[in-house]
Amino acid sequence: MNPPSSLPFPASAASTAASPAARRRLQPWVLACAGLALAVLGAALGQRLSERAGLAQLAAVANERLELYAAGLEAELGRHAYLPGLLSVDTDVQALLARPDSEALRTQTRIKLARVRVRSGLSLAFISDAHGRVLASSNNYNPQGSIADTETAQEPDAEARRLALRLGERLLSGPGQFFAAHEDNGSSDYFLVQPLRRAGQRWGQIVLKLNLAPLEATWVDQGLRSQGEKLLVVDGQGVVIMSSVPTWKYHMLGSSSAEQRAALRASGHYAGTLEDTLGLDMKALSQQQNALVQLPSWDPARPQQRHRLLAQELAVVPLGLRLVTLSDPAEVWRQARFVAWGGAALGAALSLLALYLLARRRAHAELERQVSERTAELQLSNAELKRQIAQRLQAEDELMQAAKLAVLGQMSAGISHEINQPLTALRALSRNSLLLLDKGRYTTVGENLGAIDAMVERMSQITRQLKSFARKAQSASAPVSLAAAVEGARVLLGHRIEAEQVRLELAIAPELRVNCEANRLEQVLINLMANALDAMAELPLAEDGSPRPRHLRLSTAPFEDESKSPGERLGRVWVRVCDSGAGMAPEQMARLFEPFFTTKPPGQGLGLGLVISAKIVHEFGGTLRARPAGRSDDVGSLPGMCFEFDLELAPADYR
Repeated sequence: MNPPSSLPFPASAASTAASPAARRRLQPWVLACAGLALAVLGAALGQRLSERAGLAQLAAVANERLELYAAGLEAELGRHAYLPGLLSVDTDVQALLARPDSEALRTQTRIKLARVRVRSGLSLAFISDAHGRVLASSNNYNPQGSIADTETAQEPDAEARRLALRLGERLLSGPGQFFAAHEDNGSSDYFLVQPLRRAGQRWGQIVLKLNLAPLEATWVDQGLRSQGEKLLVVDGQGVVIMSSVPTWKYHMLGSSSAEQRAALRASGHYAGTLEDTLGLDMKALSQQQNALVQLPSWDPARPQQRHRLLAQELAVVPLGLRLVTLSDPAEVWRQARFVAWGGAALGAALSLLALYLLARRRAHAELERQVSERTAELQLSNAELKRQIAQRLQAEDELMQAAKLAVLGQMSAGISHEINQPLTALRALSRNSLLLLDKGRYTTVGENLGAIDAMVERMSQITRQLKSFARKAQSASAPVSLAAAVEGARVLLGHRIEAEQVRLELAIAPELRVNCEANRLEQVLINLMANALDAMAELPLAEDGSPRPRHLRLSTAPFEDESKSPGERLGRVWVRVCDSGAGMAPEQMARLFEPFFTTKPPGQGLGLGLVISAKIVHEFGGTLRARPAGRSDDVGSLPGMCFEFDLELAPADYR
């Protein structure tokens, strides 16, 4: 074999020796590029995460405000829902429809309508016959009780006749409510129409008009003081009928054809040409929680400017409307830019750290000479790390504050739910007192005022009780008369029991006493009884068209639980609240005690009553549970529901 001396070994060795040197020269550049990429990645990731979190928080705040706006609008419009039915049974109104040519009856009815308009805050109230001819209206009456000789009184019922001419087809189409633009100033009017029938034939109708300009002015004022949020109210035709931005009113929300706009103008419901559009796709918006949209400027000085806003929608089903909030995310994007700079700084710091380690390894031989320089660099790095730690601690404090605000929102929802029942009783007693004052029954009025005072004390007790959610309170259990607590709940709900013709049966021994807190026991009973009344209010009619009987039963039963000893069973009692409602599906019963779950229509319940009641019963040492009503409960032929909870008997009741 020939020796390998002929091979080019020296050249190969030179190449091998040069390769590590070349790699060492390339390492700083590779690390620099990697550090730059890491800084860019940190900036992009930080901005993305910050923007997503900021938009989510902005959407949550806007959604809460949207719920408040919807509740305020429904409350404002619902204040007058009872008036058409009240006027339909008035003797003067019925007499006028029977003798429409009687000028004396017309004058008397006009005075009554004018008084109703002044007391209720309506803009107009009028009565027309079956053909839409105006018989009497409220716009011809002055505060002295006579027909006013004003511009509107020169031609009696002029305003009502103009409305009947402009909205005649809609007024004759049937009962209900709708919105239309005011013919003079373009503000939004809300109409309530109540048909009157006799012997199955249409006899006439009562029309009430409420002008929403004050409510809209409040929204405009809020929009001016809060530049970051705008509000739109859109009807079923896609037209903006109310807005906190006056220049957007009577704009089409999305695209529309010329024929559609012509039909809307011909209906008489809108002001303007309806040619302008905001360019929003509500179908796409309704399919997602929020969306970023481009909208025209609300500043007349800069009409060409476009704004990018966060849009959210809430459907108000009873009114056939959609509420849209538009929030400005400029602050979110500004914070995202700051976070992006922080991410870039973190990436740069990591790359600098890698470069430092490389330099330290390469300069190991010169370590002693460069100790002071490296120490200074470490001090700078420590200062940077301390600054980042301080920023992180500040971010944690802000997150904790956000959590506190979320708890505060939940507490406000609970307060609204708990005080709603006493407020309902106060409203019923105050209205009854007004009627009794007109009849001169001052003794009964005094009794009602005493009940109102008790309700106010009741609300103060509720608010004091809700404060205990913030801190751990000592137990205040004491022997309480169960019959007295049931009687207190019956007094609060008596107006509903009588109005809805519910047969109430109480099977509770007067001498029975339990260990608990009286005020909160009454709170649990009120929640369960109110839920039972709501369930029976939705019962279908019988086959002959008559209402089905409603039966509410409160009773006690011996405590039976195999997990308890005989002595423990003897010392407790079941309290049952059963109704003859339509019952509940198994999948609904499985979620009964989940927070914010409710089977009631939107706007009629928060889904917190059973959760709060179960918590109170648990603090009493018992359990609240639900089951379908059985024959032993004796609550009628329908399935019905029973809610029952166990309480500890006072010692004298089980010895």
